Amino acid sequence: MKILIADDNAAICDILQTFAEAAGYETVIARNGEEALQCFDREHIDLLLLDVMMPGTDGFTVCRKIREYSDVPIIMITARGEDYDRIMGLEIGADDYVVKPFSAPEVMARVKAVLRRLRSSSPRDGRESTRRVAGNLSLDETDGTVSVADQFVALTRKEFDILCLLIEHPGQLFSRDHLLDVLWGYDYTGDTRTVDTHIRRLRAKLDHAGWQGGAIGTVWGKGYRLERKED
Repeated sequence: MKILIADDNAAICDILQTFAEAAGYETVIARNGEEALQCFDREHIDLLLLDVMMPGTDGFTVCRKIREYSDVPIIMITARGEDYDRIMGLEIGADDYVVKPFSAPEVMARVKAVLRRLRSSSPRDGRESTRRVAGNLSLDETDGTVSVADQFVALTRKEFDILCLLIEHPGQLFSRDHLLDVLWGYDYTGDTRTVDTHIRRLRAKLDHAGWQGGAIGTVWGKGYRLERKED
């Protein structure tokens, strides 16, 4: 598997590259946002370690551009521990984040956890298509696609996983902690509010697409559930 490391700090790139290659990953290095986008388009990348503060095109912009056409896992690297940086990264589609200063083994643990969750959620070869419908929304678990009124809706992998779980269990209430355990894994060490930001982003995409006949409802203080709406 190949990891793209995008950071303008040469020392950070070197240490992450050393640990990644020791763990058996191939690596590609980019020193700014423009180079990161070029490398991503040129190479087959399985995961991106993306610094937020880079000269020129910053990490947020790179993440937004990649999310327009790819759901490859992205782990943001930020120099500040402020809520704004973390929430912004999650809002635009990042899967996880680490805050500088960090330990390289911690970053590799995050990489392995994200890739492990990715493998466990991938459809098995030869499995029959499982199509689920909620109003004018159609979800295909096998090819990982969602459409509303026959129009494709671009979701990140985690957004798809959330929607799939809710549609499989209409009306069932899922707490934030339960969603974290099931979809992020018990070893997830990030901010628990990542569930809220993913739900908010998912709702916005489905509302924009014109989803009718269903909605992701909030039970304040308890969690989320799929609510059916009658015509």
